[in-house]
Amino acid sequence: MRYLVIIILTFISFHSSHAQINELGIFVGGSNFIGDVGATNYISPNQLAVGGLYKWNRSPRHSYRISVIFTDLKGEDIKSNDPRRQQRNYSFTNQMIEISAGMEFTFLDFNLHSGKKVSTPYLYSGITVSNMEDSFFQNGIQTAQNSSSWAFGIPMVLGFKTNILGNIILGFEVGARYTFSDNIDGSYPEDSLLQPNRFGNQNNNDWYTFTGLTLTYTFGKNPCYCIN
Repeated sequence: MRYLVIIILTFISFHSSHAQINELGIFVGGSNFIGDVGATNYISPNQLAVGGLYKWNRSPRHSYRISVIFTDLKGEDIKSNDPRRQQRNYSFTNQMIEISAGMEFTFLDFNLHSGKKVSTPYLYSGITVSNMEDSFFQNGIQTAQNSSSWAFGIPMVLGFKTNILGNIILGFEVGARYTFSDNIDGSYPEDSLLQPNRFGNQNNNDWYTFTGLTLTYTFGKNPCYCIN
């Protein structure tokens, strides 16, 4: 949490000299994993996910955005629709922190200085980097390696937001993350000594999804696009 505060304050101080609108707030929702262990539903939150986000609204149609989200990813074969996974009956958990940065595009103008209630769907994408625990399966049981690693990914987020009370903006979003890792669930340990412990589809990388609400507060001077 200390690093989250530092990141947010850095962005605020960097952009405070510019005539733009800032948004600062929280994300609360759920996460679910799609990989070699557990169910394969793309939108099926089963673990709490919380975090913070900051946006710099560069224009009524796009914003730069950074977020930090914490969750414990979880997968259980018994909850899969695949009879083979149910019979295997593996399960895993992995504590993870994700840092994401990119650009948010709105379908409609989202002018926060119009004095009116404004709403719009939006898309967000960029890059993510996630820190997670390393593990592998031994005799069907997840075993920790006492180490952690970072995995890059691509977020693909669809959402809807509206200003509900003056400077307060409420949003709902569903965001899938494609990662460049195949070992979030412990199915593909990188250590060459653990090659016999690898299993699953080694041609597909892991995914995870965040589904939830954002609540942000806007502040700052009127941006240049509002000046006649």
